[in-house]
Amino acid sequence: MASRRKARSIALQVLYELDCTRHRADEVLARLAYDESVDEETLAFVTTLVEGVQSHRRQIDTIIEEHAPAFPVEQMAPIDRTILRIGLFELVFAKETPYKVSINEAVELAKSYGGDSTPRLVNGVLAAVVNKNNPEARKE
Repeated sequence: MASRRKARSIALQVLYELDCTRHRADEVLARLAYDESVDEETLAFVTTLVEGVQSHRRQIDTIIEEHAPAFPVEQMAPIDRTILRIGLFELVFAKETPYKVSINEAVELAKSYGGDSTPRLVNGVLAAVVNKNNPEARKE
């Protein structure tokens, strides 16, 4: 059975490594999928997240810059920007996960992997994006 939480955690590891090295995505995905021994459904979601973040990275980074101008993307801690990229990909481009779930999952990643202020940053940016793109979300 697929675990989306586990898939997000693996995608975070893959994207973090890709952000900090010159490794190839397919090699990193294959190694981590083997190391983590994931089922096909989980691996498919990991792949969707990794490929989606990579293909929309410029647009995602522009969204981060717009909603967190005090934190230039290139100066952010790599783990913080990677968590934001995953969350924003799910919110803005994938749109298959309810926005509350996407935000909660990103905040959970931030609590597990980020610094003390990372959960607040992630929650603030993602909530601002939802509120801007979906004014009805404020009422829920």
